[in-house]
Amino acid sequence: MKKIDQLLLKSFVGPFAVSFGIALFVLIMQFLWLYIDEIAGKGVSLLVLVELISYLSISTFPMALPIAVIISSVMVMGNLAERYELSSMKSAGVSLIRIMRVLIVSSFGIAVFSYVCADFLIPISNLKFKSRLYDIRKQKPALTLEKGVFNEDFRQFVIRIGDKKSDGETISDILIEDQTNIGRLSFNQILADSGQMYTTDDNRFFVMNLFRGTQYQEPGSNHSIQRQRYPFVRTNFQSWSKVWDMKEFEMTRTDDDRFKSQRSMLSMKQLRFNVDSLNKLVVENRKSIAFDMMANVRKELIKPVQSIPPKAAPGATKLKEKNFKSEEVKRKAEAALHDTQNKQGLFVSENKSYRQVIDKPLTSYGSLLETFPEGVRPAIQREARARSSFFKNILINHSTLIRNRQMESVKTAYELYSKYSFALVCFVFVFIGAPMGAIIRKGGFGYPVLVSIIFFVTFIMLTILCRKFAELFVLTPFWAALVPCFILTPVAVILTRRAQNDSQMLQIDRFQIALIKLSALIMGIGKRNKKHITG
Repeated sequence: MKKIDQLLLKSFVGPFAVSFGIALFVLIMQFLWLYIDEIAGKGVSLLVLVELISYLSISTFPMALPIAVIISSVMVMGNLAERYELSSMKSAGVSLIRIMRVLIVSSFGIAVFSYVCADFLIPISNLKFKSRLYDIRKQKPALTLEKGVFNEDFRQFVIRIGDKKSDGETISDILIEDQTNIGRLSFNQILADSGQMYTTDDNRFFVMNLFRGTQYQEPGSNHSIQRQRYPFVRTNFQSWSKVWDMKEFEMTRTDDDRFKSQRSMLSMKQLRFNVDSLNKLVVENRKSIAFDMMANVRKELIKPVQSIPPKAAPGATKLKEKNFKSEEVKRKAEAALHDTQNKQGLFVSENKSYRQVIDKPLTSYGSLLETFPEGVRPAIQREARARSSFFKNILINHSTLIRNRQMESVKTAYELYSKYSFALVCFVFVFIGAPMGAIIRKGGFGYPVLVSIIFFVTFIMLTILCRKFAELFVLTPFWAALVPCFILTPVAVILTRRAQNDSQMLQIDRFQIALIKLSALIMGIGKRNKKHITG
């Protein structure tokens, strides 16, 4: 390795480690602040808290790595430029890209590490963090008996102590309300002058010994006979002991399989499989709309037949032209006409049959409803509205299901492609940070941190904006995840070219000239308006 590469690598490792640690600490505190109310007061051991923070720190690696890359690259190149070492290297014929080579290789390795974390480590850490946090949420608060405060931590017991000595065991003025037999006893209360409370050596049981007290009991309403005999029971005692099991205050471990199906707990392979499965379900749901609608249509609802005008009905023609010589022949002819009309047009509902009456050419009717008698038209309209409402509900239900699965597919795909985005931005930031350090020529944690925060906040805002666009189906998940990197890439190219040409971030001379011209133009317009008004 060249000495210049060794110099850059040594200068890069220290600021990167410090920046990564600071960013990791800030992100962990940000997330812990959301859950501090659920963790505090639960008596969580130090080992469990360290385990929880360890899982959370691994989950924040993809966000902490880009911050560390851009801060350390700005600091390294800023220190070199501030001490004129960068100018000496360039004057010796070394290009900026050659100087940045070790930073580029290091950032590429960091991007690969971010990808590996996102694919293998983070799903496991998210799963462990979620399950441990769920255990803490379920755990009851730590047992604390404060003076003058009613404590309901014990199941079906309410305890109040009037005073507690400095040893933490001797108590006085105790009140205990027992609600275990609430059906048999409507009132069960214990009052004692003094007592002692302690936990056993193995911390499995909590014992409370009371002295010189009274127990008051009143039978419940479902024991009316006993209440008449014993309306109220008062029992005095010199010593009374109660033992509670402390298992209900212990944290139980939840099976990790309970949370394995969530998106943040899946690897990239599993995310791709879920995206394909959801897309297939969307296609199948779209195809099933017609099948479900047809399956709900009864065969006897509508019998489509070809309507034949009366002139084309042979029975009707013969009936009109024939001179009947007997009533029997006439009845047969009328029966033949009736059968013919049944075949011509028949609207069959669930309960009734509505027969069409077609006595003129079909082209002369304004709608299908006019082919039915006026008396049955309202019933047909009501039935048609009911059927249309039924089919509309089918369409709404299917549309809601399809949209929900499309939304889940978009979120799952975005979770997949965002892993690539956070890995790629580590490589892009080195082409932003290093040129910015060479341009501003300032080292330390002042300007580098300010510049880095500006670009990182820009990246995060673009990420949030594009994610919303993806959820609104404006952008595909692929483009929504990678657009922030694509937007920052031209910025990196422009800054790298400016740093290679030793250009300033802003051309002060040109800016001053433009400002002078603009002010002269405004003053000239003001003078002309004044002359016009006075003239």
